[in-house]
Amino acid sequence: MDRTIRIAAGSIVVGLIVLALKLLAWWVTGSVALLSDGLESTVNVATAIAALIAIHVAARPADAKHPYGHHKAEFFSAVLEGVMIIVAAILIIHEAYKGFLAPQPLEAPLVGLLINGVASALNGFWCWVLVSQGKKLRSPALVADGHHLLSDVISSVGVVLGVLLAVITGWMILDPLLAAIVALNILWSGWQVTRSSLSGLLDEAVSDETLAEIRATIGAHAGGALEAHDIRTRHAGKATFVDFHLVVPGTLSVREAHAICDRIETALAGVIAQAVVTIHVEPEGEAEHRGVFVI
Repeated sequence: MDRTIRIAAGSIVVGLIVLALKLLAWWVTGSVALLSDGLESTVNVATAIAALIAIHVAARPADAKHPYGHHKAEFFSAVLEGVMIIVAAILIIHEAYKGFLAPQPLEAPLVGLLINGVASALNGFWCWVLVSQGKKLRSPALVADGHHLLSDVISSVGVVLGVLLAVITGWMILDPLLAAIVALNILWSGWQVTRSSLSGLLDEAVSDETLAEIRATIGAHAGGALEAHDIRTRHAGKATFVDFHLVVPGTLSVREAHAICDRIETALAGVIAQAVVTIHVEPEGEAEHRGVFVI
């Protein structure tokens, strides 16, 4: 089984364990803030399932109907996660509003907070696994799932502090108040995840640093050519697409020009994981005297 898929499957297991712990903490205490924390964990499980499906689809090879592969499936999952984070925040705001109208005393708060703390620690560890491995494996779905869990960890810390403060002071209104504040933070996190994922669906170019690396690699390995121009890039899941025009001397044979292209493609594959390179060869009369000049 692919490592990315194994990690995505692990997220479902972790999500179910954390959900059970948080619902237990709510059942023990009756805290609306802890209930809100549990509601967010239901979204964690749903998005983990969505991420697993998307990663499985994205791993499929190109076919007749999808000649460029299925890489963008992960971005759809990441957008869904962002939307569901926002839905979780709205549910929390609803519960907080009910708590404002009728604040309730908490039962066995310390036991509930301890249970919630264990769930948060597990979430924090898995968040680190998802983000670090997602970046290493170039999986937008895993990274988005990790950022989602990070928002859950942050909200859980806020919930624990709020419930603890409510117990110490006796101000039960702090319970729903903290739930509402946490919901606003989750809304912001959902927007960030959604915006980042939409950029991939809209064929956003690679970062300036990566583009500079691509240009330098082309210039250093295009010996025999004259220049490269109209360089375009986009990323889709694990794949990075690069296409450009390569100007060569008019006296160069097709075989010689092809050898230069092969050399450039090999070099780019060495610095950009899963690079998909398309090169349009032009005679020197098409030179535009801009772009990348060959070393």
